[in-house]
Amino acid sequence: MPRLAVYALVVCALAVAAAVISFMQGSWLGVVWVLLAGLSSNMAWFYLRRAKVQRDAQRAAGRPEASAS
Repeated sequence: MPRLAVYALVVCALAVAAAVISFMQGSWLGVVWVLLAGLSSNMAWFYLRRAKVQRDAQRAAGRPEASAS
């Protein structure tokens, strides 16, 4: 799994937790956390998809997979 995707998933999970806590305390600041969670989940999806496309392209070209980076 690409490192940036992992970081984005961690940020997403933390943003969701912050949103829940914020809404439980009655603060509308949770809306910002929800937006951040959406953005980071889209970033994670993008990085995962990009890694899959690159991996498939390497296989199609007959090159061995690159080492984990």
